[in-house]
Amino acid sequence: MSDPILTLEPLLDAVREGLEADGWGLSGLQKTTSYEFEGRWAGDTSRSAYLFFHRDGMSDRVSIDVFLDETSRGLKGNLALVVDGPALRDADDPSRVLDQLGKAAQGALPSGYRTPLTLRYRLPRLGDDPGGSDTEARFKLYLPEKAIRSGHGAVVALSTSTARAFRSILTSGGLEAFLPPEEP
Repeated sequence: MSDPILTLEPLLDAVREGLEADGWGLSGLQKTTSYEFEGRWAGDTSRSAYLFFHRDGMSDRVSIDVFLDETSRGLKGNLALVVDGPALRDADDPSRVLDQLGKAAQGALPSGYRTPLTLRYRLPRLGDDPGGSDTEARFKLYLPEKAIRSGHGAVVALSTSTARAFRSILTSGGLEAFLPPEEP
């Protein structure tokens, strides 16, 4: 067993290594540090990283977004497969879409982890036609504290297996009703 990961940068490196091992390339990275909190977080600090990955030969509508956070309470993070869908006017019933997306992910994502599914609708500006709203699906896997405590190798392995699971979701055929046709 390797040493536990205790700070943001080694966690970022392990996640990046795992995703790149499955062919996803880093396309963006943002780090932030926050010192001023009020209320229940008064006196805390937070360092966060947002990473964005794309894969050659795959639509720009598909990415893996990663959020990592180091606070005085420890490290946490998640990996999310993000799929931009059709305009709301072209989308199917939300209950049916969530059902189909959930079935596509159920057998693919590793079991025993927290893996929520989010379906979002985003109206670009107030007063716009709601039918033109953007849609987005997010399949998430939260990094468990146990993996982070287990060290670099465990986080790399979990990140790689999650990336493979995300690819499995994309090729399962379960997203066909959600994904818009590719533009020429």
